[in-house]
Amino acid sequence: MFWLIENTTQLKEFYNKGYDEVFVEPIYLHDNVHPKLTDVSLLYIRPIKGRKGFIISINHSESTPILKKHVISLLKTFKTVFVRNEKMSLYHFPLKTLVDASFNAPLLPEITTPAHTFMYAHHLNKLDINRIVPIVKHYEKCENIFKQIKDHCYEQNKFYSRVSKVFYFIENNGIGINRNIFDKFFDLPNETFNILENRIFTSYNLHTTTGRPSNAFNNINYAALSKDKGERKSFVPLNDTFIELDISAYHPTLASQLINFSSSNIYAEFAEIAGVEVPKAKELMFRQLYGGIIEEYKDWEFFKKIQTYVDKLWNQWKINGYIECPISKHRFYEKRIKNINPQKLFNYVLQNMETSNNVNIIWDIIKILKDKNTKLVLYTYDAFLFDVDDSEMDTIEEIKQVFNKYKLTTKAKTGYNYEF
Repeated sequence: MFWLIENTTQLKEFYNKGYDEVFVEPIYLHDNVHPKLTDVSLLYIRPIKGRKGFIISINHSESTPILKKHVISLLKTFKTVFVRNEKMSLYHFPLKTLVDASFNAPLLPEITTPAHTFMYAHHLNKLDINRIVPIVKHYEKCENIFKQIKDHCYEQNKFYSRVSKVFYFIENNGIGINRNIFDKFFDLPNETFNILENRIFTSYNLHTTTGRPSNAFNNINYAALSKDKGERKSFVPLNDTFIELDISAYHPTLASQLINFSSSNIYAEFAEIAGVEVPKAKELMFRQLYGGIIEEYKDWEFFKKIQTYVDKLWNQWKINGYIECPISKHRFYEKRIKNINPQKLFNYVLQNMETSNNVNIIWDIIKILKDKNTKLVLYTYDAFLFDVDDSEMDTIEEIKQVFNKYKLTTKAKTGYNYEF
């Protein structure tokens, strides 16, 4: 059978093979352009039980195109559609049957070919560059990608699909920018990669060691924006107002939930025990949680319980070769993580719990914001930035109740740009 599908007759012939599970790799017009601002050139599709993959032509210089709606109709017939990146795939193939195989795998290196490397080195700013990379080279690359991912194409923890959908929801909104200020602070390799008029699109990398997403794209790290250089003024609401909800004492609160410890104000309590002011107590708290508990504070009930939990976690790790995280049920495997120690393992669990808790929070927020003008436009671990329509202030109050549901305290900041 052919491997290049470029008409509906061939598409139907592929459908008639009766495959129920496939792996697909969308080949966008440009690998570096945000998926919101590009389209699909080709689609690699590999039956899980098949002997080879196929390329479906959608928009390429060497082949006859098939309408994307016909491709989507084909994909809807499969029981399971495995992908490397569900979040990205949702922009063009919003299917309920997507399964992100990368969540089942260790961190995998990117695969390319000399042809791709050459073309991108010489034509980086051509926004449809993948239309002129030979189809056979795309096929070669995708066959190697499948070899890398095939052993991880199995049904996953359902929570991962929620993760992909949540961050797709945030990314898809974009965030407003003031171009006059933005251009003074940021020098992008190519602004058309993720800017459309006065809106910039972020990109969360969900496939990290701990599961805690990073958010850096096109030379901007949104999690590391300076608070005192003025660059945050570049980001402005497209509605009326920015409101940021910050979770107070987030990691100590999550740690308390892990060990069943209760405190009305954990920083103030620790400050009194340590004989320091609250700001210093916050600093000391994080040193103990992330660097290990020193002798001076080991007898406080909170830290005693933390140490017991860390020891228990490490014992499970050594016996089983893995530990399972709360909420997400994600497993950290000993064979995949190097240079681990008890405190670092605890930190991994805490960061994974933070992300998982936030995913559930945002899932609830998505339901509230359905059909609203107010948008969630940026997420940075313990802070959630909303672009608010002033006529929907009651919506923010409703969102605050979501945090209360998860037993979290928030502080609100308001402004007409991101520099609060």
